[in-house]
Amino acid sequence: MNAPPRNMLPRGPYLLCDDTVLPDVPLVDKAARLVAGGARVVQLRMKRTPPRAALAAAREVTALCRRAGALCLLNDRVDLALLAGADGVHVGDEDLPPEAARELLGPGRLVGVTVRGLEGARAARDAGADYVGVGPLFATMTKQVGAPVLGLESFAEVVKGSPLPVVGIGGVKLWNIGKVAATGAHGAAVVSDALLAGDISERVRQLVAAFEQGGAGD
Repeated sequence: MNAPPRNMLPRGPYLLCDDTVLPDVPLVDKAARLVAGGARVVQLRMKRTPPRAALAAAREVTALCRRAGALCLLNDRVDLALLAGADGVHVGDEDLPPEAARELLGPGRLVGVTVRGLEGARAARDAGADYVGVGPLFATMTKQVGAPVLGLESFAEVVKGSPLPVVGIGGVKLWNIGKVAATGAHGAAVVSDALLAGDISERVRQLVAAFEQGGAGD
């Protein structure tokens, strides 16, 4: 399968479609609600989904995002990204090294990397990454992270000095996403605040508006 033309990461909320949050709702349904609310990038994170079901979900979510003009990235799973024709991957501390992800994906897809500060952002750039997720920005219960909370002041310093676009990760919610945008961040990753909302699509619309308002002075 040929790689799609490489895209820049869209600015704004970066929505995660996670199989551990709202687990009774199918991943494709969650992704559809995120996209319906205006999500321009969806990261599909599947830690509990069996391999065959994960591949099927990756293909369906990738197609759904493409029809809506949104990007679909796979968390960690370079193999699924390739098989599904997704737009790229995001790798973390214990995942495939970014150099290996780039080698497998080639130049046509996005590679994002989770880092903890400026040194990590520079290393990610040298490894061929397109953007970095920096955090944890705030305390979060969605994922256990063995790293100290950065806070907005330290995060803003990373944003200022990073050679790559920065996405804030960890504990981002509607009430604080505007503050993340005000640091000059390229994006802000949101998981539970969107997926556990009474109306997922409406919450995404609110997150998009809040990010745009917060970054208006950037």
